[in-house]
Amino acid sequence: MEFESAKQGKAVVIKAKGRMDAASAPEFEAECGRFIDQGETLLAVDLGGVDYLSSAGLRSILAAAKRLKARQGEIRFCGLSGMVQEVFSVSGFSSMFQVRPSLNDLLGD
Repeated sequence: MEFESAKQGKAVVIKAKGRMDAASAPEFEAECGRFIDQGETLLAVDLGGVDYLSSAGLRSILAAAKRLKARQGEIRFCGLSGMVQEVFSVSGFSSMFQVRPSLNDLLGD
């Protein structure tokens, strides 16, 4: 899994690319944790480059969200398509987290 991360306004934008499965989910959690540990409270995650999301990926998302919530922060998502969008919908993540079509839509709130 690859990441591009940058501060954009009040948010840290994390663009993820690849598969988020049992092998790579800890990398995602560590990437989020790096910014949470620096005091960031808003993560905007672009999943447009992610083509596979397993239950391990969902667990790592929940772990990051829980850490952020403890600091009155939140994690938001954009760019979901295909299988990733379906997994978010079936798992209920679409209603638990703010999900928008594009990064501009996500950061405009």
